[in-house]
Amino acid sequence: MHSITTRIPYKTLVRALFFAQSRNLCSASATTQKLERIADELLNLTKLERYDYSILFRLKLGLNKYGPAVSGLASADSASTGSGSAPADAKAAEKTAFDIKLEKFDAAAKIKIIKEVRTFTDLGLKEAKDLVEKAPVVLKKGVTKEEGNPIVEKLKELGATVVLE
Repeated sequence: MHSITTRIPYKTLVRALFFAQSRNLCSASATTQKLERIADELLNLTKLERYDYSILFRLKLGLNKYGPAVSGLASADSASTGSGSAPADAKAAEKTAFDIKLEKFDAAAKIKIIKEVRTFTDLGLKEAKDLVEKAPVVLKKGVTKEEGNPIVEKLKELGATVVLE
């Protein structure tokens, strides 16, 4: 014998049960048209949209531990809201890690430059010599501006052309 639930579509059954329980728990005045519309829209979402919604809802509540949703729904929202704040993001994303690049050096100061390169890198004499001779080459990556400026100044004093990129 078939039960009544096999004849009623799933979404209709869920809606009926949800609103029957909500009317029993809450007063009739508290259940508004807006809440019913939101519930209907949530029930009409696909699985992917429900997943994206759950991620977005957690994000809005400050409970985000999985990162933003990956689907087109969330990325379209972030693209539309993010387009107006692009200049502000560029200022906020100021470069903090720099590379020290040796562009060229004076041949007479080659030995002094190799010795200086050895002081701020963990290279041996042969490795430092090979590195300096490959100019233009990046001597050190990911240094802060405060760390890089004294090194650049010292190498410039020795006769090298060095830039902080």
